[in-house]
Amino acid sequence: MTTIKIETISETSCFGGTIGFYRHASATNNCDMQFSVFVPPQAADGKVPVLTFLSGLTCTEENFMVKSGAQRVAAELGLMLVSPDTSPRGDGVPDDPDDDYDFGLGAGFYLNAGEEPWSEHYHMYDYVTQELRQIIFDHFPGDAGRHGLTGHSMGGHGALTIGLRNSDIYHSLSAFAPICTTLHSPWGKKALGYYLGNDTSTWHDYDACEVARNVENASSFRKILVDQGAADAFLAEQLKPELLQAACEASGLPLELRFHDGYDHGYYFISTFMEDHLRHHAEQLNSL
Repeated sequence: MTTIKIETISETSCFGGTIGFYRHASATNNCDMQFSVFVPPQAADGKVPVLTFLSGLTCTEENFMVKSGAQRVAAELGLMLVSPDTSPRGDGVPDDPDDDYDFGLGAGFYLNAGEEPWSEHYHMYDYVTQELRQIIFDHFPGDAGRHGLTGHSMGGHGALTIGLRNSDIYHSLSAFAPICTTLHSPWGKKALGYYLGNDTSTWHDYDACEVARNVENASSFRKILVDQGAADAFLAEQLKPELLQAACEASGLPLELRFHDGYDHGYYFISTFMEDHLRHHAEQLNSL
């Protein structure tokens, strides 16, 4: 397999490690893509476990690295952090026809689009599971056998659907305030209607509840951690974690769903509970 060339946008020291931002030509999305990586100081002595964070609507590869406060604990634990952009971008990449925030640029929903004009560029599922993984393990000192996945909101949806469908490559899983069902969420209905078409039977692979309910070998999964702010304005209409809990109970998936009074949907919530998630992933990955 040919090594994919990357361009360094910037690199700087951070908690004894290095945080960098990078760009490459993506054959998967037919455009340039950007991503960020925090390499902990332990990587100087050998390969380290990797945690990929998938961001939510309107975000880029910068939001997690700038706002989450994850690097201090990741440096302590020896975790490499990776965060890709949330969608393809650039000239010729189609955006929301209504110029809204919840579809198109910044809203790739971590799926492979099948409908034109989106199908030319929007292949975020393949990008995360194939192309980005190849880049990370070709260019950075990460251990492919110890790779976890987490995310927020739209990225929480991506983490759950991708992680549950690819347990052979992702060995720990969590989410912050995920969109738990695209079939029953206005955000999900809009996005998947455009990306996949009106036949909702084709949506099931990109609905976290459907994937959780029908997952094979549920007993082989270790605990999945999901945190949700009880004061989240999107909780009832868009996120619906109670449906995820019911789906996991039906299949036997081990889910720890925690609600937190007073917390909303934003990065103050994420940063508050980030350490719990990093320790969750480090414990599971380091036991492999």
